[in-house]
Amino acid sequence: MTTYFRTKEFEGASFVKASFKGATLRFSDVSGVTMRAVDVGGLDIDSHDLFFGSLIVNGVDVVPLVDAELNRLFPGRELQKAETPEGLREGWVAVQAAWRETVEGTPAELRDAHVEDEWSLAQTLRHLVLATDAWLRGGIMRIDQPFHEIGLIFTGAAEMGFDMSIFRTDEPTFEEILAVRAERQQLVTDFLADVAPELLAEERADPWGGGDEWRPTVGDCVRVILKEEWAHLRYVRRDLAILSAD
Repeated sequence: MTTYFRTKEFEGASFVKASFKGATLRFSDVSGVTMRAVDVGGLDIDSHDLFFGSLIVNGVDVVPLVDAELNRLFPGRELQKAETPEGLREGWVAVQAAWRETVEGTPAELRDAHVEDEWSLAQTLRHLVLATDAWLRGGIMRIDQPFHEIGLIFTGAAEMGFDMSIFRTDEPTFEEILAVRAERQQLVTDFLADVAPELLAEERADPWGGGDEWRPTVGDCVRVILKEEWAHLRYVRRDLAILSAD
């Protein structure tokens, strides 16, 4: 199978009576693509950025429909957009309860298993440690080096110049992961316990160094943590279902 990496040769191209059957697109830009009279049986789209735009299917923007269905499947997910301390606290309780159910219900033999090119449950929990460190310890608390060594950073971070020496190169045990994860969960719980609306409105710098283009509020940082939690829970449950079926 041919792999096209970092190519722009298809921008603006037209494909007529072409077959993309079984093709895989990852980290690719398909914005503005027009598809007409196409066979989409089994087409599988997964986009974390889906809710920032539109997806038109037969003249209908299906993004609101997908959002509503995910809220039905994951009770409490709608609170990732909460603006009040009470709403954010309730949203945090809901997503942690959902995660507890998933972690406790996963057989030991599936904790490190993964679908091709996706993270395992153990790896996902390490990434959520990193997300909490970035947005709470880094973004909100403004700690200079907020990351725990057990964290798992996103693909391509090294190429972006990120200091990878912060992180361990060996594989931690699942018990170690759960211990650090619990510490980070408690940090969020403690922060939200008595956070005031005035603090939620304060601006912070983008913890990933995005310059001054976006100045997230403290509330924005909390909402990013909630969105990370819900998104990765969905990924894990999706993949565990596939692994269990196999």
